[in-house]
Amino acid sequence: MIQVLGIPGSLRLGSYNRGLLYAAQELAPGDLELELFELHEIPPYNADVDAAGDPEPVAAFKDAIRAADALLIATPEYNRGVPGVVKNAIDWASRPPLGSPLTGKLVGLMGASTGMGGTARAQQQIAEALSFPRATVLDEPRVLVPSAYERFDDDIRLVDPATRQAIASLLEALLVALGARPSVEAA
Repeated sequence: MIQVLGIPGSLRLGSYNRGLLYAAQELAPGDLELELFELHEIPPYNADVDAAGDPEPVAAFKDAIRAADALLIATPEYNRGVPGVVKNAIDWASRPPLGSPLTGKLVGLMGASTGMGGTARAQQQIAEALSFPRATVLDEPRVLVPSAYERFDDDIRLVDPATRQAIASLLEALLVALGARPSVEAA
């Protein structure tokens, strides 16, 4: 069983990005399990606190990353950038620099926004932040969902067939990158 850690980049329970992860859970093939990790309890990064040892929520986050075969981050975009909660989580997980649980970890990105950009800037900033601890971010496919209010129902269930297909393609790409499926080129 392939273990994927889903990270909602919004703290809001009714966020469209949480809805993307719920859809990914529904669409996951039988050999992939997607578990969500909530960032609510992770404190702001502080090097003094880091030097004294990871707070329990940070240690739990790092353990969850280590236990996962891959990460799937669903992020909103705030003020044309990555939400602070996501960047903060990456900052914690990137420590220590030579022992980060992110090193070599495969990461898929997706995001929904009410604007037209579909979180392209936020996803690029996340990819850049993950380059320091040497995570492996999939370049393609990335799921960009503009005008998210048109693609979800009132219960934040993703009802847009094209977006559902894009998520399924992203999950398949994660499996191929992990070696759990042959690539289309190899088939």
